[in-house]
Amino acid sequence: MRVAIDTQPGGAGPNEDWVAGTPTLAVVLDGLSTAGLDTGCRHGVPWYVAHLGSHLVGALADPDMSLTTGLAGALERVAALHPECDLGNPGTPSATVAVLRERPGFLDHLVLADSPVVLEGIGGFTVHTDLRVDGVLPELRAEVEQYETHTTEHREALRRLVTEQRLTRNTPSGYWVAASDTEAAAHALVGSTPIEDVQAAAVLSDGASRLVTEYSMATWSEVFASLRAGGPQELIATVRKVEATDPTGRRWPRYKSGDDAAVAFCQW
Repeated sequence: MRVAIDTQPGGAGPNEDWVAGTPTLAVVLDGLSTAGLDTGCRHGVPWYVAHLGSHLVGALADPDMSLTTGLAGALERVAALHPECDLGNPGTPSATVAVLRERPGFLDHLVLADSPVVLEGIGGFTVHTDLRVDGVLPELRAEVEQYETHTTEHREALRRLVTEQRLTRNTPSGYWVAASDTEAAAHALVGSTPIEDVQAAAVLSDGASRLVTEYSMATWSEVFASLRAGGPQELIATVRKVEATDPTGRRWPRYKSGDDAAVAFCQW
């Protein structure tokens, strides 16, 4: 498996996405925004995704390790790195997870929250994603989206949303993300696809996939054509050009003018 990767921040702040590729593995993590709220952790989201990603790649180098077991082990090891932090804080650093791994005859995928794994097959495209978060607090999401980005009203509405979202994270009535509790790994969505049915694959954070899913400014076919022509860097540049036409979120209401983006493009 040949893997091309790129990740770029969406604005002036530090990049909270993380991506890695090996000859058998592609991993994308998307750190959840804190909206300026307390996390109980002195390290921060970029530290968290870097350490979780590194431990996850290490765990999944063992071909006999299942994706969920590898994720659970990585979560446990990262939690052990900062026991002095309040890991029970509902805002403890957390992230979405998307993984694609090749093994003889098959491609295995894991998704936890809304970073998708997209497979290109002879008959079209298959998108594996976890959208449970979309069913949580729709009224507060709508409140955020009624304001333009960079306004005080938008910032305050986003803080209210994130405050309430934190209380539903990693609960049966809410949605699941990678954080300090290893139980989240058991709630990831996993599956396998015969490798003969796949021509190429993309693992993306939602900062990149939104070109299709949120903005409707490209089809998956066009995205894969862009990836073949210019790689992940070109795809992210296209997202930025689209966002630049709507800097305040009038056409496409969103949490940030530009979100961090990460892409791993896999070919055989």
